[in-house]
Amino acid sequence: MGRHSKPSEQRRISSSSLVLALLAAPAAVVLAAGADVHRDTEPVATPAPTPPPVPEVPPYNLEVVASGSLGGPADLKVAPARTVSVASWKVADRASYRALPVGVAPERGLQVKTILAARAISAVFPEIQQIGGVRSDALRWHPNGLALDVMIPNPGSAEGIAIGNQIVAYVIKNAERFGMQDAIWRGVYYTPNGPRGSGNGHFDHVHITTTGGGYPTGSEMYFR
Repeated sequence: MGRHSKPSEQRRISSSSLVLALLAAPAAVVLAAGADVHRDTEPVATPAPTPPPVPEVPPYNLEVVASGSLGGPADLKVAPARTVSVASWKVADRASYRALPVGVAPERGLQVKTILAARAISAVFPEIQQIGGVRSDALRWHPNGLALDVMIPNPGSAEGIAIGNQIVAYVIKNAERFGMQDAIWRGVYYTPNGPRGSGNGHFDHVHITTTGGGYPTGSEMYFR
């Protein structure tokens, strides 16, 4: 009896271990399956969509007057004449315009085309240090902001005469954009179509008359 008791205990221990192992196996399977299910169903983070860029648009109530491309005195360039309105101004066109800064002419009382001509002349001809605008006169051009007196340095010299001639040529070439009505220099009266008579004085400055275009409202921007 003593010799057979140990194998019986071993069989009972082995049977108990087998039962425990069988009971533990499904739990392990369930835990493993649960872990797999958790991994499969875990939400995957996706990057937020990038919003489209906001297009740049010009401000409302803006009148834009374009003066075309400006060359130097020896190389006068003329761009197609146009006044750009906000309604028709495409964003892509903005890069093609450069703002004209205030020139040497006092702009108080000047109309928009006269301001445009004055600023453009200041930008193209830095030699010009004085441009007259509104002043008392028997004729309406200066009092109404329609005329400029572009004072020529050393007007009797060859250099001064050349600068005056170039300014007249520049204004005639840009007559439509500037609303040029006439110019007077060294006794000659000029229209957009060329000289029309002599004996009119103006030997120290170029007189320029424009069609005006109305008085500024304060929202205008003048461009080359």
